[in-house]
Amino acid sequence: MWCEKVQNLNTAGRAPLSRPPVHTQTHTHTHTHSADTEERFTHTDTHTHTAQIQRRGSHTQTHTERRYRGEVHTHRHTQSADTEERFTHTDTHLAVEAMSQTLTQNPLEKTWGPWMQSRLNRRRGSSVPQFTNSPTMIVMVGLPARGKTYISTKLTRYLNWIGVKTKVFNVGQYRRQATCSYNSYQFFRPDNEEAMKIRKACAVAALQDVCEYISREQGQVVVFDATNTTQDRREVILNFAKENGYKVFFVESICDDPDIIAENIKQVKLSSPDYAGCDKEEAVADFLKRIECYTMTYVPLDDTKDRNLSYIKIFNVGSRYLVNRVQDHIQSRIVYYLMNIHVTPRSIYLCRHGESELNLVGRIGGDSGLSSRGAKFASTLGTYMRGQCISDLKVWTSHMKRTIQTAEALGVQYEQWKALNEIDAGVCEEMTYEEIQEHFPEEFALRDQDKYRYRYPKGESYEDLVQRLEPVIMELERQENVLVICHQAVMRCLLAYFLDKSANELPYLKCPLHTVLKLTPVAYGCKVESVFLNIEAVNTHRDKPVNVDVDRDPAEALETVPEHI
Repeated sequence: MWCEKVQNLNTAGRAPLSRPPVHTQTHTHTHTHSADTEERFTHTDTHTHTAQIQRRGSHTQTHTERRYRGEVHTHRHTQSADTEERFTHTDTHLAVEAMSQTLTQNPLEKTWGPWMQSRLNRRRGSSVPQFTNSPTMIVMVGLPARGKTYISTKLTRYLNWIGVKTKVFNVGQYRRQATCSYNSYQFFRPDNEEAMKIRKACAVAALQDVCEYISREQGQVVVFDATNTTQDRREVILNFAKENGYKVFFVESICDDPDIIAENIKQVKLSSPDYAGCDKEEAVADFLKRIECYTMTYVPLDDTKDRNLSYIKIFNVGSRYLVNRVQDHIQSRIVYYLMNIHVTPRSIYLCRHGESELNLVGRIGGDSGLSSRGAKFASTLGTYMRGQCISDLKVWTSHMKRTIQTAEALGVQYEQWKALNEIDAGVCEEMTYEEIQEHFPEEFALRDQDKYRYRYPKGESYEDLVQRLEPVIMELERQENVLVICHQAVMRCLLAYFLDKSANELPYLKCPLHTVLKLTPVAYGCKVESVFLNIEAVNTHRDKPVNVDVDRDPAEALETVPEHI
């Protein structure tokens, strides 16, 4: 079951404490009351908290680490019936050096706990019950050269981007590690008993690693990337999942279009380690014979026999879909995503608006217009895009003035997306980094501690922004050639998706002004071309400082702030 390690924020029967001044303090009290007793105690310090607790009925209450903006309280007390406790205490702040400075927006730690503490106590053939949020195994099914690894890679990238911890287990890599070298298609003949033993052992090893990943690394989704073309192999996977309490969702890629298969072999398979240094024609001939070996034993998912399984069938790279028994929210999102991706060659252009008036003076957010250099960039951008000779180009902007002014100079139709608006800095909107450090030094430090999850007071975090941008990603996957004129934080989120960057890397991706990034999807990734349009602009990129403690010197906090007017 999933166990979430969280902090108790309120005590039963007690109103939550009001937000204190910005500081960190630690209290630990252990006390016992018997019936009809009253205890009053006072601690002396610079400020006073008053609380009244009235309880009816004997109970024991424990709550640990209640955090209010860095304030940590730990209480443990036992009370009997009809007791009343009133206490007033005022505490001296601990020395700053002794304080524990931690970020309040830490991610919840999720752990997959087995149904029984010891697997040895479990009877053979028994299973772990499935829960609503049980880990999910996505099991690929299909002949070679049907795009299974392409789907696995994109799906893993998407799920990690939206915050679902996911990993691919490619059985082909296990096979290459288990064998010295690849000789020919003969290895995949169904009557090659020695090779069949090796292939089965590789699948078992991959399943064992799946279990390790989920139990030790708190993985939420795994993608089991292999052909899995026989009923026996799929039965082994289903039994494994049942024993461990995992959900299974099959993704079968079916393709009978020879042109698509030939293109896949040309683009992907010939660059495989199996054919390193081989003649291309010989490699193609060998691979086609390998496909024939799998075809001999291939049993597709059956609409009748497998009606109790959860799966999606993808025909000819998305020309048709068949979905059966979707179990939960994660599987719904997987289906939605798979029905939006395509393999049509295209390019996605990402750029920020032209330099704005607030950029010049180092202020974040706001809705200012373009500076003179920003207007010049907008004109140059139009010239550059016309030089790309894209007849069906779509242009998207945010609802903010600076992106609209940039798009206007292109002289083409454009669409406005509210989802593309810059990250909301809340109370820090239109402030410089120096002003934020002066007025909100703790907030400034907390953001440096975890820039991805930190949320501005009354504003947003990068994590919030990713969720806001998910519909944009879905539409980008559906479209062909698109120019997105957006903002620094938004561009970082979009770029992190296409380049498969982690949450820690995302907030520090460099997206300079007056530079166009041309993204061209390739087999298992994305090719990036950076084009600077030779219009100077201020630098708005701020690296993470070395010292991120709340008690740091202001000079240390501002050491990475870029220059501005």
